[in-house]
Amino acid sequence: MILIPLADIFEKFPDRRYIMFGGKGGLGKTTFSAATAYFLAKKGKRVLVFSVDPQASLTDIFERDIFGKGPTEIIPNLYAQEIDADRRVKEYQQEIRQKILDMYGMDKIPDEIESYISAAAAEPAMEESAIFDEVVDIVVRGGYDYYIYDLVPLGHALYYLSMASVYDAWIDKITGLREQMREYDQVAAVIRRDKELDEDAILNELLYIKDRINKSSSILTDKQKTAFFFVLTAEEMVIKDTLKAADLFAKFDVPLSGYIINRVLPLNLKDQNIPVYLKNRIEMQEHYVKVIDTTFGNQILASVPEMERDVTGLPMIEKMAKAMFGEF
Repeated sequence: MILIPLADIFEKFPDRRYIMFGGKGGLGKTTFSAATAYFLAKKGKRVLVFSVDPQASLTDIFERDIFGKGPTEIIPNLYAQEIDADRRVKEYQQEIRQKILDMYGMDKIPDEIESYISAAAAEPAMEESAIFDEVVDIVVRGGYDYYIYDLVPLGHALYYLSMASVYDAWIDKITGLREQMREYDQVAAVIRRDKELDEDAILNELLYIKDRINKSSSILTDKQKTAFFFVLTAEEMVIKDTLKAADLFAKFDVPLSGYIINRVLPLNLKDQNIPVYLKNRIEMQEHYVKVIDTTFGNQILASVPEMERDVTGLPMIEKMAKAMFGEF
């Protein structure tokens, strides 16, 4: 297996500013995200690593309480952020109330509408929607050289990636209906209360939302700006699941930059006096590393060894970064 140095990918494609690690849960995506952010920050790049996982663990890895506190500086150039979805949902609700009051000249939200707003917050997809919207804010706001997405496990990541196209189609439909409604004067008469409604207000709001979604979703499929890496381990089910996921991600036109093997046990352990269990694990790993080599070939970018302990705290993050990128 001939590995392409992972650091060379960043040197060769400097415009790939949006970095994502995908894979099954528990394979090391968050660890790789943190280590990559550390590497780039040490190279003098201003980096934001942020989690789109409601069960985020950047707080644990960096050993800093960053949940819901916005971009938090970890070391010079490196910022980390965990999104508080619950707070975002409450902000949604208040924004909706205010827009209804402003658009329709009301002094108070009607009880039936207030009930609907409260019920909508309990929808199963609301948490993901809130996180998605926060990510749009992060991207649109700018200010960093690199953005590193700590993605959710594969199934949820596919949902996240599909949300952009679903939202876009929905906004297209609603915008089209709104434009048709403007042709009919009686519509304005129906919705006009004590003061005249600005006919363009609703349409402008929809177009604003559509523009924000397009800015965020276009990044996911931009081969010039985005690098998506799959994380896998030398195990049969992980390899099979990764193959299926790669096919599904391809349907969303997500640009795949390569694969990284994690938790590789040192082969020289075989020659030492080790328990039979561990020897069998190494032999199994050897077999599946060959399967990975045959299956993914020159798309394998790095092989990262099993660490002696959990990767938490800056010393271990630095050690992981050097395992991934070499000395820097």
